[in-house]
Order: sequence, then C-alpha cells, then structure tokens
Amino acid sequence: MDDLRNLHRTLDLSLRVGEVLLSSGAGAPDVLATMRALARALGVRHSQVDVTFTSLAMSVQQAPDEPPIVQIRQVTQREIDYEDLTRVDHLVRAVVAGEVDLEGARAELGQIVSSGHARPRWAATAGAGAMCAGVALMLGGGPIVVLVALLAAVCIDRLQLLMTRRRLPNFYQQVAGGIVATLLAALGTRLAEPWVHLNASLVVTANIVMLLAGIGFMGAIQDALSGFFVTGGARVLEAVLATAGIIAGVSGGFSLCSAIGLEIPSLVLPRFDLVGVSTAAVGGAVAAAAFAFASYAPMRTLVPIGLLGGAAIAATESIAQAGFGRPWAVGIAAFGIGLFGYTVGRRFRVPPLVVVVSAVVPLLPGLSIYRGLFLLGEEGGQQVAQGLLAMVTAASVAIALASGVILGEYVAQPVMREARRVEARLAGPRLVGVTRSVRRRRGGRDS
Repeated sequence: MDDLRNLHRTLDLSLRVGEVLLSSGAGAPDVLATMRALARALGVRHSQVDVTFTSLAMSVQQAPDEPPIVQIRQVTQREIDYEDLTRVDHLVRAVVAGEVDLEGARAELGQIVSSGHARPRWAATAGAGAMCAGVALMLGGGPIVVLVALLAAVCIDRLQLLMTRRRLPNFYQQVAGGIVATLLAALGTRLAEPWVHLNASLVVTANIVMLLAGIGFMGAIQDALSGFFVTGGARVLEAVLATAGIIAGVSGGFSLCSAIGLEIPSLVLPRFDLVGVSTAAVGGAVAAAAFAFASYAPMRTLVPIGLLGGAAIAATESIAQAGFGRPWAVGIAAFGIGLFGYTVGRRFRVPPLVVVVSAVVPLLPGLSIYRGLFLLGEEGGQQVAQGLLAMVTAASVAIALASGVILGEYVAQPVMREARRVEARLAGPRLVGVTRSVRRRRGGRDS
C-alpha cells in the first residue's frame, strides 16, 4: 500500500513540475525528459509521458497483467516566470542528485508555486518600460522618443494586466496593446510638434517588440524541430494569433488616428551608419536585461544577459552591413546566443532558457512588422509589394532567430558534456532541466 501511495505521489510531483516548466515556455522535449528523470530518480522506471499544449499525462504499468496507473494534469495558466522556473530547475537537480527525497521535494515545490515574487508587480511594469526604452535607443531614437516609448510601454503593461484579471484572451490583449502604442505615439508627436520632431515610428516599433517578447517562438520552433508536431503546431498557432493581434491593433490604431485627426508621420528607418553600432549595442543590452528583470529572472543574470544581448545586436548589424540578408544576420547572431547562452546558464546556475529568450529580445522583428504595416496602409496601394516583402522578412527573421538559438544549443551541449567527460550522446536541445536521468554516487555532481 505504501509503495502504491508513493507511486501516486511521485507521478503527481512529476506532473506538477512539468506544469511549471510548460507554462513558463519550456519546450516539450525538455518537459518530457525532466519528468522522466525526476520519476526515475524517485524509483519509478519505464514511465510513459505525453505532453501536449494544454495537458500533461503520465502513466506507469507495474506488470504486464496489471492495469496502468494514469494521471493527467491540465495546464491552464501561462506566464513567463523565470524565478519559479529557476527554483524548480534547482529542485529537480537536487532530487536527481539524491539530495532531496520525495516528501521534501513535494514540500519545496508547494512553497515555490504558492509563494509570491521577490519583486513587486510594479517593478515588472518598470522593467517593461525600460525594455521599450532600450529598444528605442537601439533603433536610434532620441531622449523624447525613449521617454514616450517608456510611458507607452507602462500603459500597455498595466492595461494588459487589467485585461488578464478580467480573463480576456491574449489575442485581445495584443490588439489593445497595438492600438494604445499607435495612439500614444501619434499623440506624443502632436504634443511635441511645436518644439521637436518625434519619430513616432520608433515608438510604435519599440512597443511592438515588447508585445512580441511574450510570444513563445522559441518553444514552438524547438517542439517542431524535435518531432513534437502536435505541441509545436499548437504553439505556432498561438504565436501566429498573438502576432496577428499586434498587427490588427497597430493597423486599427492607424485608422483610428486618421479618423480623429492624429497623423503618424512618414516612416523613418534607423540608420546604423549614423547612429553607430555601439549605441545600438547599448540599447540592445538594456532591452535584454530589462526583459529578464520584468520576467523575474535572478538578479545575478541581468549583467551577462545584457552583455550577450548587446553583443548579438552588434554582431547582427556588422553582418548585415557586410552584405548578408537580415534573416541570415539574425540567424548567425542567434546561433552565438545559443552557443554562449548554455555556458552562461551553467555559470550562473539558471536554465539556459532564461538566458537565450531574454538575449534574443532585441533581435525580434518589430521594425519589419511595423514597416510592412505602414507600407500596406499607404494610400493608393503603391507599396503593397514592399509591404508584403517586409512581412515575409519578419516571419523569416522569427524563424531564423529561434532555429539559430536551437542550433547553438545543439552544438554547445555535447561539447560541454565531452569536455566534462560525461555522456556524449546528443538527445536534443535542452533549454531546461537536467541532462542525466540517473542518480550518481554520493559526492558526485549532477551534469
């Protein structure tokens, strides 16, 4: 009876851990491998795990002539919370290393999911504002543009928080965010017109990047590349709907501004030959670190994430100026993020997912989306072809971004395992969780 009771409690613990990982943006292969490693460390072998976008199932059949024991858990809440993700990752590693038993793990997990954040919610809002300010600086905006982008981001974050509490779907939150960003940019342009020219396009672009940052592109591409096509397809659909909400909101904002007499000035693209790659790198570093801060990442990771994000922007612009297309430039920079993100994650004791998702924020295709919308909305329809090309470029950049990071993880992890003389067989890109599923002798370290 005690063995059966422990089996049920082990399955429940594994499912609850998987729920935290999946809701925080981890890929299906990471969730599956972590759940199996946790169950095996607690004495449950030959478990079967099924991961979908909205539910987790785990089963064990103790004997061929006995019915299987099955438990299912629904994933109903999705929030980027790197503080809980990091603590759960540490807990799993401690269990696999034999440092925590079943009861201790259940108690620790209960404390993790029930306790609040070390930072207040208004600090996350301030982080979102700082992220938009960093993106505006990266695109070459002046002090007024940076300030308006920051204020718009704060307004959008508070509005989306209110809509979340009202249980409105994410699509409508993205639509509202796009409308607010466009209206505030147009209003800021009108108010600043007597004194200074405000490049409203940079304000809108910065807020588009903020809205894109919460979309799970990384997990969707990882699932698709790893063979989890059902989960990957669902995540791709979610990402497409969220992006469509941004597009609908911004285009609706254009129409609303025109109806009430607020005009968006002609699109002015940033010129990095004048602004300087160094300024863009500083802005990218601020944006990456601020997103990590807003997502409750540990404070010790902010500096390395900022440095990695700034270096990625510098590399992207340098490669683009050398004649490579934007998707290739972003893909190469993303490969570097994936390559070094694994090392940074191990060095600062956080899942690599925390590092790479934050570091790629400055590379998100907000400018391409805004340019495509602006060109498609011009009167006369003379720029339709250019607008469609810009939208295709945005999709290409998003795919290059995620696939480049995953490829970097593919290369980094077996190299690190070989260097540390542990198992060298590559099982897939691991952005969360342990890389071994067996318990080592006392005194050994988990790989």
